[in-house]
Amino acid sequence: MNERRIVITGLGAVTPLGLDVNTSWTNLVAGKSGVGPITLWDASKFDCRFAALVKDFEPKIHFRNEKDARRADRYSQMAMASAKEAVKHAGLDTTQIPADRIGVLVGSGIGGLKSLGDQDEILMTKGPGRISPFMIPMMISNMAAGLISMEFGFAGPNFAVVTACATSNNCIGEAWRLIRDNEADVILAGGSEAACVPLGMSGFAALRALSTRNDEPERASRPFDKDRDGFVMGEGAGVVIVEELEHAKKRGANILAELTGYGLTADAYHMTSPAPGGTGAVKAMQHAVKRSGLSLDKIDYINAHGTSTPVGDVAETEAIKVVFGDHAKKVPVSSTKSMTGHLLGAAGAIEIIVCIKAIEHNLIPPTINLENPDPQCDLDYVPNKARECKVDAALSNSFGFGGHNATLLVQRFVG
Repeated sequence: MNERRIVITGLGAVTPLGLDVNTSWTNLVAGKSGVGPITLWDASKFDCRFAALVKDFEPKIHFRNEKDARRADRYSQMAMASAKEAVKHAGLDTTQIPADRIGVLVGSGIGGLKSLGDQDEILMTKGPGRISPFMIPMMISNMAAGLISMEFGFAGPNFAVVTACATSNNCIGEAWRLIRDNEADVILAGGSEAACVPLGMSGFAALRALSTRNDEPERASRPFDKDRDGFVMGEGAGVVIVEELEHAKKRGANILAELTGYGLTADAYHMTSPAPGGTGAVKAMQHAVKRSGLSLDKIDYINAHGTSTPVGDVAETEAIKVVFGDHAKKVPVSSTKSMTGHLLGAAGAIEIIVCIKAIEHNLIPPTINLENPDPQCDLDYVPNKARECKVDAALSNSFGFGGHNATLLVQRFVG
């Protein structure tokens, strides 16, 4: 039996650079930073007082009514907005597809942290009798997937992978696997995160994971730069429509790319640090490339995990060298986290969208703020300015706390 081919037919995103895919993409290739001082709450006593926040987002326009919007945490609200954009972009007439053949795999690394923090404050100040009955549904990490399925009536596979910053790539990869195995024909897949709240910021700061460049936050996220001092927290959501090829063709869909590779491994090493030499990342990339059937010299772009941490950037660089050998110095690599900040569980979805747009436009977004390259990071990171370049195949890495590694590979679709 011929194996089912899997394609991407729709994109949706809410990011610190825009409330939709096209605005976010335009600002990415322009090299704009989405990072700025935190103004939504008093961050004056925090070690890190800035983040990459989504601006001017209106949740209620993405729900049937204002009450439903209020009963969803911010991470679920942004996931819903991204899902609706992706469905519209894909031209999905959901009335023409059996409900149990459409699934939703949208995860979150942390879930409803704002709701948890808000309700904990109520508990401490007003007592247990004042806790919202919606606290648990708002907080749990699977609720975005559940709400999207309810909104559209999608009754196929529905769950949320939770693998920290690898979450989105795992959701998209597992969607690929489910469709390949004929468990569904269409799956909305991706991730969402809204952890730039006092509890989240203080927790990551306690790990000493965050940059503290408070005097110039727009220059704080600087992957592969010698002067990097930690990552920048971001928020947002991304959803892609993953679809079986013949199903997409039959309905006349615009096929954006083919999803041909997926690799996942564990470092089995440390809670927050990558394995020396990026050994787990090596295997994830190798699995994805092998599954695609491409030779290494056919991969035209790597969207790096590239978080701007001293250890992580070096480990990923070393891993790329191991996987690609002589080709490592020739393939362009960029980290769009230099502009979006680190969207945690949503990062992979945004970054596979970047890869698909790079294929569409033959244009690679830059790594901004790369002014003083780390000698240990010696690849072509497309510094500071977007580059016109033929892109037929792109690889995207996501690595999460807990040692989770997930790599996706997309190609220009050839019928």
